[in-house]
Amino acid sequence: MKAWLLTTGSLVLLLAVAATAPATPNARTFMDGTEAYRNGDWPAAIAAFESLVAAGVNNGNLFYNLGNAYLKNEDLGHALLWYERALKRIPDDPDLRFNYDYALTLTKDERGQKESPLLRILFFWKYQLSEATVRWAALLLNAVLWTALSVLAVRKKRRLRPSIILAAAATLIFTATAVFNYVEAVRVRHAVILSEQAAVRSGFTDSATQLFVLHAGTKVRITRQTDTHLLIRYTADKIGWVKKSEVGII
Repeated sequence: MKAWLLTTGSLVLLLAVAATAPATPNARTFMDGTEAYRNGDWPAAIAAFESLVAAGVNNGNLFYNLGNAYLKNEDLGHALLWYERALKRIPDDPDLRFNYDYALTLTKDERGQKESPLLRILFFWKYQLSEATVRWAALLLNAVLWTALSVLAVRKKRRLRPSIILAAAATLIFTATAVFNYVEAVRVRHAVILSEQAAVRSGFTDSATQLFVLHAGTKVRITRQTDTHLLIRYTADKIGWVKKSEVGII
């Protein structure tokens, strides 16, 4: 079984940390966390990496390493929370995918909202590329398309038309995907159950009817929220309120 170690992506992370102000304290904190991780001091590694997050470092490799540290510390809920956050930034990282898939096998609940394998195949670019990569691809393709259209308008070369049609199709696909990702990020939010066992109830109070129970690592969709509770959807017919302190918003 593959070991959960800091990957070569950590070098990229170190450069990102070093570029953050103030660079030296952040870099030192990262190195302290790395050393703690290698020594098996998972709580110290978690504390160091989370302090970087609190300092404003937003990096997929950092989130991945946090997930690894939490998994080593036998905290499945937080491990999957950070893996989910990392997947939004580096979805094509094979080590992250491996550890994420393994962590999912440790959860007690079945996956609530399962994605269709056919959907993942037909729209593979959405699932294999990060949101930032899709945005940049859409911008670049738009630039290429409009440049090609300008050249065609001036020189009227017919041999450019097939290439322009292909560029237009790719531009449409990536632009639509970028828009969809934006709308999804704004309107659709998910969370991960953090506590070992969380009661999902019909209301806010502990005396409200318990509808069902979810366990650490289960991913749910957020429908509404208050200051203290979230209305979550586990499946189409399983909806209820859970304490905000028992979940982590992705």
